[in-house]
Amino acid sequence: MRVHRVVLNSRPGTHGVPVAENFRMEEANLPDKLNKGQVKVRTLYLSVDPYMRIRLNEETGVDAMKPWQLSEVADGGGVGVIEESQYENLAKGDFVTYFNWPWQTKAILEGNTLEKVDPRVVDGHLSYFLGAIGMPGLTSLIAIKEQGHITVGSNQTMVVSGAAGACGSLAGQIGRLEGCSRVVGICGTDEKCSFLVSELGFDAAINYKKGNVAEQLRKVCPSGVDVYFDNVGGDITDTVIRQMNRNSHVILCGQISQYNNDMLHPPPLPPEVESILKKRNITRERFLLFAYTDKFESGIAQLSQWFKEGKLKVRETVIDGLENMGVAFQSMMTGGNIGKQIVRVSE
Repeated sequence: MRVHRVVLNSRPGTHGVPVAENFRMEEANLPDKLNKGQVKVRTLYLSVDPYMRIRLNEETGVDAMKPWQLSEVADGGGVGVIEESQYENLAKGDFVTYFNWPWQTKAILEGNTLEKVDPRVVDGHLSYFLGAIGMPGLTSLIAIKEQGHITVGSNQTMVVSGAAGACGSLAGQIGRLEGCSRVVGICGTDEKCSFLVSELGFDAAINYKKGNVAEQLRKVCPSGVDVYFDNVGGDITDTVIRQMNRNSHVILCGQISQYNNDMLHPPPLPPEVESILKKRNITRERFLLFAYTDKFESGIAQLSQWFKEGKLKVRETVIDGLENMGVAFQSMMTGGNIGKQIVRVSE
């Protein structure tokens, strides 16, 4: 069977900016017969995420994350439907998700690597398993619970950078649900600021491309910052940390402003900012989702419940067509998305 797939065409270089042309579309053949334990899937939705920038390099610097190889099919989070099964726990018509889904229209996968999902959990929005009711949702929820140290009634202020992205848009809402009294987002357009405040219920939002971020932050966080959900790193993070209170907490989720640099994980802070952490006893630990696999099931249940109750609002930016994976990736890396960036491969 002939299928279409997206392979790595070129690397942007360790310090280069990724472009759509780093990927290319080609045709490939699938075997006609399945081996025992295998399934044939049709791809419905694929995810592009900031962490993938590291996989464009020859070395990722992260043991658990392998670089993509030139002329080999790329992969990431995906959702699809079983078309044929030689695996006893999955049947034709079942919906499944996988963290290393190949960027192909159809694929043959090992059944025991796939997770069966129930469309009722997401009111039929299967792509949500790649966002709010998937890895970004779990990342936001578990990171806040494990590293945010939020106490209901203690009048804490949370700041979220990259606040209109897949994790940030959820993290602000979850911070509120967990007990923060004030939630402020930092993002890059007025449209995103408006979205955060009017649709997601943030108390305020700062467009970091306009005006002085430090001054704006002092205005909207008059009592300082108690929890910082960091998706971006760099100058914005340095600015937020300077306004953090004693015994506060940085949740180090992502560093998208640094991903085109040859960086350490987590990247070092300027000495002056590092000294603020020590003097004020501010925690700053890198969050690793897969250290908490025992919390996934309960986390998905909580996220789904909040979504169904209308307490967790979900936004996606959807691009159609496997041939547009590179376009979607480039757009996501430059802030073109609001909420989760999704590519719809088939209906």
